[in-house]
Amino acid sequence: MRIVVGASSFGQASPSVIEALTDKGIDVVLNPFGRKLNEKETIEFLAGADGLLAGLEPLTEKVLSHHVGKLKAISRIGIGMDNVDIAAAKKFNIAVSNTPDAPTSAVTEMTLAVILAFCRQLIPQNSALHAGQWQKILGRSVSELSVLIVGFGRVGKSVYNALLPFGAQLTIYDPFLAGCDNEFFEDALGKADVVTLHASGNQLIMGGPEIAKMKPGSILLNCGRGGQVNEKSLYDALQSGHLGGCWLDVFEDEPYTGPLRECQSAILTPHSCSYTGKCRIEMEMQAVNNILRDLHVA
Repeated sequence: MRIVVGASSFGQASPSVIEALTDKGIDVVLNPFGRKLNEKETIEFLAGADGLLAGLEPLTEKVLSHHVGKLKAISRIGIGMDNVDIAAAKKFNIAVSNTPDAPTSAVTEMTLAVILAFCRQLIPQNSALHAGQWQKILGRSVSELSVLIVGFGRVGKSVYNALLPFGAQLTIYDPFLAGCDNEFFEDALGKADVVTLHASGNQLIMGGPEIAKMKPGSILLNCGRGGQVNEKSLYDALQSGHLGGCWLDVFEDEPYTGPLRECQSAILTPHSCSYTGKCRIEMEMQAVNNILRDLHVA
């Protein structure tokens, strides 16, 4: 049996996840590129595979159609399934799973770290001191903030609970909750000091009109999906001074090479919210267990 691994960092936190497969006599083939595969590379990489431990490579109907009958299971290492054509997988009798629980704590910690960094002006004070300037910048307490949490699934609820002890004023927007219509969302955008996205799906949430409705000087955070924020509109809002800052851990195109890198008020991280040793091991082992189950390996 052969299992290929699309996720480029698989096994780096601990070799135990690879050993869990090889100890059962499974041939494991790791990502040879050290990055996300494109569609053509994914088609070629899947040749002869019984299962895929998936990262963010495009698992479109075109890709899956090349491996009908041989590929039997896709185990996504992570929460998001936007790169997997679920309907096509079902049509081709390919079992699909993900690991929704393991990343929750790590993503929550990163979100809280960024909010604290913005509140206490850690980045500009650090930059000033490295430049030889003893510059104290007045910060804010988290208890002064109004925070709008967009999306109230596992991560959204966890962020909510993490912020409660700090005394922040918390507002939830999720279209699946009663009373959360567009009017509610627009009103909340105009009042929030921080808007943090934890929604599923790749649909645009913060386009130009929504960003324009945000409170002047407020901060937009996104560690959900890259397509949820219009990056050009965000850039314009930062450059004009309408927004006080942003944090993006996810981007429309990755690796990100766009103009937000010019903005000193933008914190940009390379899709690394889940990159703690504990989280990676838990996610990868859960993904391994999922694929062994779906391939009926005892």
